[in-house]
Amino acid sequence: MNDNQDNFNILRAILKKPKVTQRELSNELGISLGKINFCLKELKNKGLIKISNFQKNKNKMNYIYLLTPKGISEKTKLTINFMQRKMKEYEDLKKEHEDQIK
Repeated sequence: MNDNQDNFNILRAILKKPKVTQRELSNELGISLGKINFCLKELKNKGLIKISNFQKNKNKMNYIYLLTPKGISEKTKLTINFMQRKMKEYEDLKKEHEDQIK
């Protein structure tokens, strides 16, 4: 999987569940825990997410991940790119099928 796809999947998962753990992201997305950690740091450095720990939680290892307006915009762009790729794949398959029938 490429980095854009990984970032898209991470942003999407965070939008669904901001209190997700890195381990949960790793298991859900099939991405190594180390890569999840790296991607989250990169997303934060790019200004696409905010990372905060739970204020009153005794276990300061728990974080909440929030998409910034820039992150929402990037996720939208990645979604559009994903949909365009899938539509192109569909059109290519449709044409290939039609060519086989002829």
